[in-house]
Amino acid sequence: MKQVLQNISNGETYLVDSPAPQKSNGHLILQTTRSLISAGTERMLVDFGNANWIEKARQQPEKVKMVLDKVKTDGLLTTIDAVQSKLNKPLPMGYCHVGKILEVGNNVTAFKVGDRVVSNGPHADIVKVPKNLCAVIPDNVDDESAAFTVVASIGLQGIRLINPTLGERVVVTGVGLIGLLTVQLLRAQGCKVLAIDFDQSKLDLARKFGAEICNPARGEDPVAAGMALSGGVGVDAVIITASTDSNDPVSQAAQMCRKRGRIVLVGVTGLQLNRSEFYEKELSFQVSCSYGPGRYDVSYEEKGQDYPIGFVRWTEQRNFEAVLEMMSAGKIDVRSLITHRFNFDLAPKAYEILRDDKKAIGIVLEYLSMVETRLNDQVTLENKEFVSTKPVMGFIGAGNYASRVLIPAFKKAGAQLHTLVTAGGVNGVIHGKISGFSIASTNSTELLESNIINSVAIVTRHDSHAAFVVKALEKNKHVFVEKPLAINLEQLKEVEAAYQKTSGTHLMVGFNRRFSPQIQKMKELLSTRKGPKSFIMTMNAGTIPAQHWTQDPEVGGGRLIGEACHYVDLMRFLAGSEITSVSARKIGKDALEDNACITLGFADGSGGTIHYFANGSANFPKERVEVFCEGRVLQLDNFRKLKAFGWPGFKKMNLWKQDKGQDACTQAFLNAVEKGEKTPISAQEIFEATRISIEAAEMIRAQ
Repeated sequence: MKQVLQNISNGETYLVDSPAPQKSNGHLILQTTRSLISAGTERMLVDFGNANWIEKARQQPEKVKMVLDKVKTDGLLTTIDAVQSKLNKPLPMGYCHVGKILEVGNNVTAFKVGDRVVSNGPHADIVKVPKNLCAVIPDNVDDESAAFTVVASIGLQGIRLINPTLGERVVVTGVGLIGLLTVQLLRAQGCKVLAIDFDQSKLDLARKFGAEICNPARGEDPVAAGMALSGGVGVDAVIITASTDSNDPVSQAAQMCRKRGRIVLVGVTGLQLNRSEFYEKELSFQVSCSYGPGRYDVSYEEKGQDYPIGFVRWTEQRNFEAVLEMMSAGKIDVRSLITHRFNFDLAPKAYEILRDDKKAIGIVLEYLSMVETRLNDQVTLENKEFVSTKPVMGFIGAGNYASRVLIPAFKKAGAQLHTLVTAGGVNGVIHGKISGFSIASTNSTELLESNIINSVAIVTRHDSHAAFVVKALEKNKHVFVEKPLAINLEQLKEVEAAYQKTSGTHLMVGFNRRFSPQIQKMKELLSTRKGPKSFIMTMNAGTIPAQHWTQDPEVGGGRLIGEACHYVDLMRFLAGSEITSVSARKIGKDALEDNACITLGFADGSGGTIHYFANGSANFPKERVEVFCEGRVLQLDNFRKLKAFGWPGFKKMNLWKQDKGQDACTQAFLNAVEKGEKTPISAQEIFEATRISIEAAEMIRAQ
């Protein structure tokens, strides 16, 4: 398959060959027939990509602050690596899509193979989309027209928020693609509409659709025009669909509104509000969120849990359906909005038009290739020869951590990179090319059955780790799995059982912190002490949304199992003794596991506490390790600064760049595979750390 990507570091837009996605639970696989380039949103992305670093920083001051905070805690070089990784990651383009269903995943009943549907899929000739982000197209609506459905739903959601009634006076500020569709939807609801824009050609279209118009570029006064529309009493509502840094659209909206008028922001504007303009009229101001209720809700979009219609009348999917019904009834004219048509193979040319021609509104991409040519589940990136006596790696997963840290670490350590499997395919191609993989694929079964691949790295979502580990062990592959090994005791038992059936197979979990040079120094120093050790380990983890997949016990396992497990292993390593007791206490009363203390006891009398906090300051080091032993203290801050108190001959060990041990961890695994050495972390310690982490999380959940 092919897909459109944009390099946000330089603004280049290009087509990439990628493996076709595989079907999954609650999703549809679609053969694309048409897609629409969103002139407003996608032009904004293109302009951002073409901007220099200074302009990018000015457009995102909140991100600049995050970068500066990271420099303070993690150091300059680590921060530069992270920023460059973000900028070098291409962005899939598009969200206005029409296709025919090729495959239907489990738990999908409202759709069948062969249905024509709209979706928010990207510009790609094969897409996988959740069932709640699709809607069936009526027979009398052609694919080209249907491609406008999703972008029209953005305008429709703005209209629903102002809740217009028959005969009300409504202003639409900014009549690009969304604005012109909004004008038509308002007219269909019996509203009198004023369209405001600086582009006369767009205003001419708005007038064709029944709106009165105002062009400030010709010296016309928007506020005066709004007052004239309302007979001097003020308009009932304003929908702002413009994209500008100026505060004028919001200020003008407030001035032209009647008392208790409504203002809804659909586009992007400056938001320095004048309090008196809103206070004196008791105006309401609201920002509209995309296509409607359900947007960015993982339960709705990814898990397919619909909102009951009696409580949420209009979801994003039902907004799609409403727009399609309006098209079917002839209430929306989208043909007049089409300014360009391109064969999908010429998509980069379409984006040149989008960048250079500000009058371009509706740019439609047509997908004419045979579907059979789109369905390959793997793409050859580089023809390579492999030495079977050395580690030949297959990777399952290429998310942020895998692509930014783990894959480069394996490459640096000399691994032979064979196949990179990802769910969607595109990430596999992007990172596969950068890292030198031979094949990008969406078929994990072929990877596990390969006779060439002898070692597998598993870097997927946490709930899938155990199952992939079991399958890989059953195929006699050496396994490196990013933590956690399992998210519940049942999964852990299955992994242990599979491992016991192997002989000479390495099973390694990415507990990299024990391989950090500073931790290795601490271990060396502590090995000379015979007395019990006291540990205080603090992870200033920071907050993440409750909806994030890592917070879901069924998917991510929660943050203790998914992240605090690092410190369970680290304390076990530094203590050098078996864990004999565990207790955990939750801090706070919310449902999350973001704030907790885990206390461990060891067979040699040592003990310590892991503080996992999400309520700390970002200016404080993210990680701190302290060890007290026989009148001596070691303190490590953020894997950069190690201080010693009371240790003769040793005072400190500081690094220019943060080193959490990822490189050494992967190198140790590869050495074990190639040279037949012992697994760097014993299976006993891996299973022990995993079990203790799960037990601690279960204690927290029971409180």
